[in-house]
Amino acid sequence: MAAFKVFDNDIDFETLQEYLGSEAIAIDTEAMGLIPRRDRLCLVQICNAQDTVSIVRIGHGVTQAPNLKFLFEAPDVTKIFHFARFDVAMLEAHLSIATHPIFCTKIASKLARTYTDKHGLKELVRELEKVDLDKTSQCSDWGSVQDLSEEQLKYAANDVRYLISVHQKLITMLIRENRYDLAKACFAHIPTLVYLDLLGYADVFAH
Repeated sequence: MAAFKVFDNDIDFETLQEYLGSEAIAIDTEAMGLIPRRDRLCLVQICNAQDTVSIVRIGHGVTQAPNLKFLFEAPDVTKIFHFARFDVAMLEAHLSIATHPIFCTKIASKLARTYTDKHGLKELVRELEKVDLDKTSQCSDWGSVQDLSEEQLKYAANDVRYLISVHQKLITMLIRENRYDLAKACFAHIPTLVYLDLLGYADVFAH
């Protein structure tokens, strides 16, 4: 397994150029909790098809990451997430990044893998990649970004390492089941959901 690069607050220009040459990149975030308007963004992880993994440590008070913003808003690079609604909201709330275009493996899994109700990343990677992810660091204190353990950093890196391959296999399944257009419509709706979440709305589609 390849190593990963660690940055503080943003990627460098060379790494930005490398990722801009990709058709798709995988992205994940780690935070102090699950409420974007309340909880601090601590890490941003990125991986491309060449297994170039970057972990960006976001310090207290950081509100801008120009290279990340340029990359995540680049229209020709697909951004792959697992549960994009959360990660996209964290990036918007804390770094003012309007991420697009988006592919969410959790939504794709729910549309394609209707034979199961297990759509977490661990289950998805186990089935499609035959890899058993170690999730013991999932509920960690990510706030001390300068003092994260090697185990925490490896966990963070592994959360993006398999997403590009998973997304390709899910596309194959979605096309086979005639649900790819539906999936793309769902992905296009994610920024609207994020906007509603950040404004504090609950389910506006409820009765």
